[in-house]
Amino acid sequence: MSLTGHIHSFESFGTVDGPGIRFVVFMQGCPMRCLYCHNPDTWAVGAGTEYTAEEVASRVLKYKNYFAGGGGITVSGGEPMLQAEFVRELFTLLKARGIHTALDTSGIMFSAENSRAFDGLLEVTDLVLLDIKHIDDGEHKKLTGHSNKNILAFAGYLARINKPVWIRHVLVPGITDDDGCLSRLKAFISPLSNIRKVEVLPYHTMGEVKYNKLGMPYALEGVRPPEPDRVKNAREILSIK
Repeated sequence: MSLTGHIHSFESFGTVDGPGIRFVVFMQGCPMRCLYCHNPDTWAVGAGTEYTAEEVASRVLKYKNYFAGGGGITVSGGEPMLQAEFVRELFTLLKARGIHTALDTSGIMFSAENSRAFDGLLEVTDLVLLDIKHIDDGEHKKLTGHSNKNILAFAGYLARINKPVWIRHVLVPGITDDDGCLSRLKAFISPLSNIRKVEVLPYHTMGEVKYNKLGMPYALEGVRPPEPDRVKNAREILSIK
């Protein structure tokens, strides 16, 4: 019997969530409370719409012809590793049909104690998009409500099993754009031989409208997107050869 997963939404032609054109599945549920999150409606665990892995795979396969240029499926969130067994089944079904699989995760569900719990999922994952929110643990707690220890441990584990990774870092003025912290992040990722790309994602305010509709306070009200020179600076500091 096919597993069911709680899903927030789908995007048929994603172009910013991995290589090529992607079918993006946004899973429901997330333990993180990132101040800049633009999808607070994905936080609640158990909400969303239930689908079987086979139902989602059928949706994805309708777009298979568009993946020819290196595209595929990306499962994002929320936090997809909250529903790891469902994502594993979905990826298994799609890899059998030649579809490239990418997992967009914060890594927050990983720990040294449960490191083997996600091996089955990682075996059918071609690429991990790993969001490192902040390299400083104290600042990470302020930003997300959680320590970054599990996330950094996950990055190390992915390196040990040689799983291809794209690092993603959201650049928020006054919060994640400090040159010293960016240099510390570069020092952390530099020894990891499995890193294929580092993406600096400029903070935007498009989520503010959603908070207003939900009657929720927007923690970063008044914070503007970073200036182009600061984005360029971050990309230069974090660039990999």
